Amino acid sequence: MPHILIYCMKFHVFYTKKEKNVKKRRKKEEIEGKSSIVFIGSLISMELIQSETIKEIRNKTDIKEVIGSYIPLIPKGKNYFGVCPFHDDHSPSLSVSKEKQIYTCFVCHESGNVFNFLMKYENISFVQAVKICADRVGIPLNMKEKIETSSKFQTLYDIYELSLKFYENNINTVSGKGAKEYLLKRGITEEIRKEFGIGLALKKKDLFTSLLFKKEYPEKEILKSGLVNKNETGYHDIFYNRIMFPLWDLNGKVVAYSGRIYDSDDSSKYINTKQTEIFKKGELLYNYHRAKTEARIKGQIILMEGFMDVIASYQIGVKNTIALMGTALTKNHVLQIKKLAKEILICLDGDEAGEKATSSCIEAFLKVGVTPKIVRLEENLDPDEYIRKYGEKKFLLKLENPLTVMDFKLGSLKKEVDLKKNEGIAEYTHQVIEQLSFIEDDILKEVTLNKLSLETNLSMDFLRSKMKEKDKEIKPVSVTEKEKKWTKYEKAERNLLFYMLHSEKAIQIYNEKVTFLPTEKYRKLLTEIRGFYLKRKEFKIADFISDISIRLPDLLNTFGEIESMDLKEEWNASEIEDYINTIQEYNIKYESNRLQNLIKKEIDPKKQAEYAQLILELKKNILEEQYDK
Repeated sequence: MPHILIYCMKFHVFYTKKEKNVKKRRKKEEIEGKSSIVFIGSLISMELIQSETIKEIRNKTDIKEVIGSYIPLIPKGKNYFGVCPFHDDHSPSLSVSKEKQIYTCFVCHESGNVFNFLMKYENISFVQAVKICADRVGIPLNMKEKIETSSKFQTLYDIYELSLKFYENNINTVSGKGAKEYLLKRGITEEIRKEFGIGLALKKKDLFTSLLFKKEYPEKEILKSGLVNKNETGYHDIFYNRIMFPLWDLNGKVVAYSGRIYDSDDSSKYINTKQTEIFKKGELLYNYHRAKTEARIKGQIILMEGFMDVIASYQIGVKNTIALMGTALTKNHVLQIKKLAKEILICLDGDEAGEKATSSCIEAFLKVGVTPKIVRLEENLDPDEYIRKYGEKKFLLKLENPLTVMDFKLGSLKKEVDLKKNEGIAEYTHQVIEQLSFIEDDILKEVTLNKLSLETNLSMDFLRSKMKEKDKEIKPVSVTEKEKKWTKYEKAERNLLFYMLHSEKAIQIYNEKVTFLPTEKYRKLLTEIRGFYLKRKEFKIADFISDISIRLPDLLNTFGEIESMDLKEEWNASEIEDYINTIQEYNIKYESNRLQNLIKKEIDPKKQAEYAQLILELKKNILEEQYDK
């Protein structure tokens, strides 16, 4: 056994040096602003909120009640289960343990304690998550300082914060009188204008550019912002003589603009900020940061096409609205919207393009197990135009009486077939049943089959039989974590970590027979488990998660992978020792192979003999281990 430890230690030293180099490089990147979130922000958080206070807040917060306020949870055994909001989940795969005060998804491995859930779901910082829980349980934090997480994009955010004040100030000057009058004609009141931060870029083409250089922002950052351009004549503003509509990210930070003409015949009605490091259309939704609270209160979110539609609906008191930013609905959008409310209304433009876009949105939502409702507006009008033409009451009536997905689809399918012909009836029936196969609502299926029966004169029994045939068709199944084949060494690492996470006794057994884990991510997790236990003299999994969330957030992915393993709760000391011995066996074989390679490369016979002797001793140790077993 001593040789095993010697070689494991050599192996450990080699990788420890490698890890230190990586840490040094990461630290340098953080200081230079190359990391997306600088660690300094987390350190400030910990200084302002003592770890004991964080622990008290977490202990008094019931994770089941918090998560249950966002998604429906059903009891199953000792835990509660719900549909995971962090991936395309169709059946409850998110487990919430009231006893351990943690959650785990058995599919995507998203895992953590109550703070992690809030951070991920609400897209907020650790400090904000702690504050929410503190308010719930009545623990005052007395935080006097404003905490903001430093970012490598902080200069860009600062530039946009300055731009917002600049454009808002412009519209309040004498030069902004015409822009204000235009907005009032469009029904945008002074109150709404201030609410949405609508401003004005004046006619002179270098006003904002000059301000940025005067404030001594770096040229590189100024050009990266998407607000300033450079050509042969010098620097100039991208936006001038336009009403400026700010666009926000999910946290409510201004990251872009849409500038609209109002007193000229420019062919470009709108000019939008190009995509930048902080503005990616496929990731953002207009008004998301305002709408999320209202959406959860009402249990409904309304998806629109443009920001003017959102502003128009906001003016008549409909505040649970969001809009796409001139792009198709992406998977990322869908998952963000899915988190906001149980009921989703799609209210896009009433023209043919809007109908096609609505159909695409429906398919995107159905893929993640969400069945939306549809609002269609006549006369090819968009919501903004409809409200201005027909008024508040008629628009609200539309929202109160949406179409079901199948009503919308039936209407679209009827346009493509001739129901007076048998071939048309057959095609229509096939298409309806095909579409129904994607619907999970059994009542909606039955109602639609009834309508189909009346329209085609086909019996309900026949249509139900065709529906059953369709439902029985084999659909492709994705490879899950359980189907992945692990080597016996990987299994030993994973199982060892699982029991160490759930038992102080398992940690103690490991501490008596320390071995080196060959897989880097598992080694890092094990190091943190041991360090936490040795420091605290106890191991509570929810507190451990709080600790690594602040210092090593990337390690949560590994934690989630291990926590989502479906292992029996009962274990004994010999099992833990077997895992350790299996890992040691791997280390010995690795070292043996390394020595074999050194022999091949070495030309000195004495050193070759030394390596060969070490290999013999390693093999002897393996035989002794097998004999002992």
